[in-house]
Amino acid sequence: MAITTEAGKTVTIVQVASPQRRPADQRATLVGLGLNKLHRVSTLEDTPAVRGMIAKVQHLVRVVDEA
Repeated sequence: MAITTEAGKTVTIVQVASPQRRPADQRATLVGLGLNKLHRVSTLEDTPAVRGMIAKVQHLVRVVDEA
């Protein structure tokens, strides 16, 4: 699966679930995404690395906006 991104594209995500009782790597992924508490919002550059991180914790976050 190839993911193509254009320059300047961003993705906004919101944390909707707690990282408690989750593996340490999922907690670390949330911190890497700039999230660590419920309802926090983070806007990041839309890259394959960020998409992979979102996929890893898709059950804990929600993608709000893809601009």
